[in-house]
Amino acid sequence: MTQTAAPTLTLAQLADYQPCTVDRIAAPSDAPEWHDWLEEIGFLPGERAMVMNRALPGGDPLVVRVGNSTFALRRVEAACVQVSLDPAVA
Repeated sequence: MTQTAAPTLTLAQLADYQPCTVDRIAAPSDAPEWHDWLEEIGFLPGERAMVMNRALPGGDPLVVRVGNSTFALRRVEAACVQVSLDPAVA
């Protein structure tokens, strides 16, 4: 029996208030500096995160909590943060 890998999720894809854990940062090739910037502000592997709210209309930017800090991220930046759902709520 083969196991299927769980689909890669990003912060931009999560519903509001859905707890998750940061897996990795996948910055786009045209903005590689986003990797270091996102890690510097706290998006480190293993850190807990959650989308708290989205701006209206259109849902951009997102209000995101990581650890004990809260940030506004554009949807394209949030799409760089790959996450896993917390097992208790998955």
